[in-house]
Amino acid sequence: MGNRHKFTGKKVTEEILSDNRYLLLILMDAERAWSYAMQLKQEANTEPRKRFHLLSRLRKAVKHAEELERLCESNRVDAKTKLEAQAYMAYLTGMLRFEHQEWKAAMEAFNKCKTIYEKLANAFTEEQAVLYNQRVEEISPNIRYCAYNIGDQSAMNELMQMRLRSGGTEGLLAEKLEALITQTRAKQAATMSEVEWRGRTVPVKIDKVRIFLLGLADNEAAIAQAENEETKERLFESLLSECRDAIQAVREELKPDQKQREHSLENDSGKVSNIQYLHSYLTYIKLSTAIKRNESMAKSLQKALLQQQRSDEDGKRSPRPQDLIRLYDIILQNLVELTQLPGLEEDKNFQKEIGLKTLVYKAYRCFFIAQSYVLVKKWSEALVLYERVLKYAREVQSGAGAHRNSLKELPDVQELITQVNAEKYSLQAAAILDANDPHETESPSQVKDGKPLSERFETFCLDPSLVSKQVSLVHFPPGFQPIPCKPLFFDLALNHVAFPPLEDKVEQKAKSGLTGYIKGIFGFKS
Repeated sequence: MGNRHKFTGKKVTEEILSDNRYLLLILMDAERAWSYAMQLKQEANTEPRKRFHLLSRLRKAVKHAEELERLCESNRVDAKTKLEAQAYMAYLTGMLRFEHQEWKAAMEAFNKCKTIYEKLANAFTEEQAVLYNQRVEEISPNIRYCAYNIGDQSAMNELMQMRLRSGGTEGLLAEKLEALITQTRAKQAATMSEVEWRGRTVPVKIDKVRIFLLGLADNEAAIAQAENEETKERLFESLLSECRDAIQAVREELKPDQKQREHSLENDSGKVSNIQYLHSYLTYIKLSTAIKRNESMAKSLQKALLQQQRSDEDGKRSPRPQDLIRLYDIILQNLVELTQLPGLEEDKNFQKEIGLKTLVYKAYRCFFIAQSYVLVKKWSEALVLYERVLKYAREVQSGAGAHRNSLKELPDVQELITQVNAEKYSLQAAAILDANDPHETESPSQVKDGKPLSERFETFCLDPSLVSKQVSLVHFPPGFQPIPCKPLFFDLALNHVAFPPLEDKVEQKAKSGLTGYIKGIFGFKS
């Protein structure tokens, strides 16, 4: 490339292809242009002007890929490299057409790339086939997206399934797919004018709320079909985020309508306005979704807790019953908020359903509190809590009646009763063994009085805190101790002292002073 004083560019030609590293030079040029384009793709979300630079870099990458494909047509290059160069060229061309929204040309380029990689996967070993099949999976969503934009309506369902299986798309397709889903729902929202909930029909005039309500069923179905907990958690968070946005849009409509709502409350004898009832409905969806998410997390923690009891493996932090208690506390708080929704105070069936759900979750919360007491060998407290669990469970069974359909999605209470009865017997046996264990009484006692080490040198106690960061050595700060105070002196003799007379001295001083003053006036000196 010249000397140290001047750069002289040299083109890689077929005549100098004596080393495969010559091909890597052109490949790196193409990869550099493509990677810079991907960087600009992210920055273009906030700076739209950078999209022009993005397209320029993609065109540059395609130009380098064409040069690479032309060089690979030489007889010095093997068949595998030729096919890979053709697939690489087709992929970059498809990306450029994809950005230009030339769907048909992009689909043809992606299909060519996919076909080449599938043939290469069938021609080589399984280890190499894994890489080629991975490339095919990355290209397939782009092909289906192009097909949808050309006019294939069935491609939308396939894209949703791909998005669900992969836990979210990446690259150029991610934002476009989300925008496509929003556009599809927006078209359907144009025909939606009202929603019915608990026997009352409410008009829906806010577009953001319409789009959310139309996608609610699809989001719930996607959550039910999620293959792993991470995907399910991500979908729950996405649904809650959309619900919060819809509630915020309704709140903005509520502010200017405050006086009108108060007037309608007076005329309708306490019946809330339509916009307020819609707000209650969206809040109900948000709280119910939060309850389902926490219940899903609780189930996964229960499985992990059960596996831990079976394996007793050491290592990373394992789940504890206290983690489940916190989740059920949040669920009970959400249920309390549900009972306070405006417009549902007089709905007896709704209040009864929430009351039964509260009893179910209280039963599970008490159960895991009892489990935490069992771990620290507080047998009597655990037994009392188990009895409380049985009390809650029996109240649910006796009060279910016509509300059994609403309790189907909740944890099984009968299964909990069976588990509690088994735990009670094992708890009683463990308590008896613990009381009769001689080693437990003869073992050195652990420190329970809270005394520091400096006050118990003569007593041997097991204190695990001595090797921890919060070791108790002395009382700090030290306590106050009484000390003698500084004495106070009172001059009692002063009142009884007789001072000598000073009249003669005072008069003499006065005369001397007057004489000196006169002499000073007339200028005489003494």
